[in-house]
Amino acid sequence: MADQFDLTVIGSGPGGYVCAIRAAQLGMKVAVVEKMPTFGGTCLNIGCIPSKALLHASELFEEAGHNFSHLGIDIPPPQLNLAQMMTHKDETVAANVNGVSFLFKKNKITPFTGTGSIAGPGKVKVALAGGGEQVIESKHVVIATGSVPATLPGIDIDEERVVTSTGALALGTVPERLLVIGAGVIGLELGSVWARLGSKVTVVEFLDRILPGMDSEVARQFQRILQKQGMEFRLSSKVKSIDKQDDGSLTVRIEPAQGGDMQIIDADVALVAIGRKPYTQALGLETVGIVLDERGRVPVSPAYGTTAENVYAIGDVIVGPMLAHKAEDEGIAVAEIIAGQHGHVNYGAMPSVVYTNPEIASVGKTEDELKAAGIDYKVGKFPFTANGRAKAQLATQGFVKILADVATDRVLGAHIVGKNASEMIEALTVLMEFSGSAEDLARTTAAHPTLSEAIREAALMCGDGAIHI
Repeated sequence: MADQFDLTVIGSGPGGYVCAIRAAQLGMKVAVVEKMPTFGGTCLNIGCIPSKALLHASELFEEAGHNFSHLGIDIPPPQLNLAQMMTHKDETVAANVNGVSFLFKKNKITPFTGTGSIAGPGKVKVALAGGGEQVIESKHVVIATGSVPATLPGIDIDEERVVTSTGALALGTVPERLLVIGAGVIGLELGSVWARLGSKVTVVEFLDRILPGMDSEVARQFQRILQKQGMEFRLSSKVKSIDKQDDGSLTVRIEPAQGGDMQIIDADVALVAIGRKPYTQALGLETVGIVLDERGRVPVSPAYGTTAENVYAIGDVIVGPMLAHKAEDEGIAVAEIIAGQHGHVNYGAMPSVVYTNPEIASVGKTEDELKAAGIDYKVGKFPFTANGRAKAQLATQGFVKILADVATDRVLGAHIVGKNASEMIEALTVLMEFSGSAEDLARTTAAHPTLSEAIREAALMCGDGAIHI
């Protein structure tokens, strides 16, 4: 007799484990199938969480080496203990994945360690990690298998010299020369980690700008900030080949994106960070008639249902930005929908963050999108150079930019470049969730002195003007 459940979730990343917990809270008998030995998926094990541990540690290392003396703190030059930094990263990961395991037990969720696939209507087959197979009978199935790094044809990934984000989070030594292929979020975050620890970082990007999809003004100004930090950019360029030399170095051939004379770059490690692709292989989708779209994603309805009855999909395997919190929101929504409630995700108020130093955080529309849509908008912008708390913290790089509708004053988008931008964007996300106006924000009291005062000042710039500029 097969195990029987109300809901089986394939994948225990942010979308999967949150979906499972919410479903259990709503009274369902829930199973989760995870092929990794620990829960949490890419995000908790080899993505969001370990990268933030290294970002934080490397920022403190740089702070101690460059800013302490200005603050009146005289110490010898800091010495890097990379092994201990990696231990901190591993401890952070363990604490988080153990937390998910605890939540599963608390909510009486049944885990299966192995590779899950759909074996037919209402059936999930698990190729158990210890060998053998097990079949789960389930009224509903949610596919939450996430994504994997995209790769370049002809480039051999060994996770030692030519690495994806996985290998870049586990390097045993600081590479003297690091080549980053791709100027998106992952490439810039991990590139900045190793730049702070001593690498000479060169970023090669096929497009003529960094951070595609983000506000173009933000991208331009942020590139200048990174260049001042020592990162070099080769835009409108593509990598043709990477040859591994006997001495351990790499010979990288690049050429203009549109073709032209080839150049040679020498590197010690190359990070391939050209994006991610949905992980939908060997899921047995064909057994229930699910056909992937042209980009390998699972097509879903507004209620996350697939073409197969009672089979749903969320997170990186469906259309939309590949963000952990987007997957979490979809996990909650689909659990509520299955339970007969009205789960909903507001994609118009979905923040995104680049965890560099300074950070970038955005929510809503960019100026580029508003121009393309022909929307009449106004801009309120305030620099951190005019913020008292930022001056005290030596954190004056960046600005807050708010985009509001000219006719209604409703905030349509917001973009922050600055220290703690990832935390500050929440105020603007909440405002947009309630369809707030720039004046609403301008009339809201901000504690003084705080970095968040820059948000209010930017809102004031959408009206009669800021006070402190």
